[in-house]
Amino acid sequence: MQGFGASIISTIAVIFVILLGIFFTLIISKLLSKTILKGMPSSFVLELPPYRKPQFGKILIRSIFDRTLFVLGRAISVAAPAGLIIWLFANIGINGENLLNIIANFLNPFAQLMGLDGYILTAFILGIPANEIVLPIILMCYLGGNSLVNLEDTFSIGQILISHGWTILTAINVMLFTVLHYPCATTLLTIKKETGSWKWTALSFLLPTICGIVVCMLTNLVYHIVIF
Repeated sequence: MQGFGASIISTIAVIFVILLGIFFTLIISKLLSKTILKGMPSSFVLELPPYRKPQFGKILIRSIFDRTLFVLGRAISVAAPAGLIIWLFANIGINGENLLNIIANFLNPFAQLMGLDGYILTAFILGIPANEIVLPIILMCYLGGNSLVNLEDTFSIGQILISHGWTILTAINVMLFTVLHYPCATTLLTIKKETGSWKWTALSFLLPTICGIVVCMLTNLVYHIVIF
């Protein structure tokens, strides 16, 4: 399907994924309040400080040091090692096959149950520093490169994905898993800093990821039942 019909289907799919993400957010929040968070005191206090005339210099400095530099520092501390790992996996081989392909082939059976493939699942795992690098990793794997690929031509990207077996099911499940999977590493480190607990950090990682895996498997199952 092309043209207007394809645009309508794409729009409906994106809206569906967004609404599903909102639905899971509300459901999981309700479940947590009835289970793990049950009985825990919850209060909200808004204390207004005395009004003072804003001082632009102090606001700028506090914003830079308290927020910008903190986030950049967390991003660099995670992104630099992750970039090195990705490069090593793409350039180190065993018996003529790089580690990236070996890992992708190992994960492929499980990824197929989710309506994905091994390269997509590998890209999500290696993309934990930032979700933005998931697609470049996928393209790097498909093109057999040894460094991240950044294409701006959406048509070329679409042709590469289609030539490697992507269908409407693959696209939908990639969007679903993008919405319903673990936060990036910088967010996880921020959660650890704010809560001071590895328990809540692990829960923030596992809960959405399990939901994403289950939803993708259900979508894949329903698709094949309807199609076949």
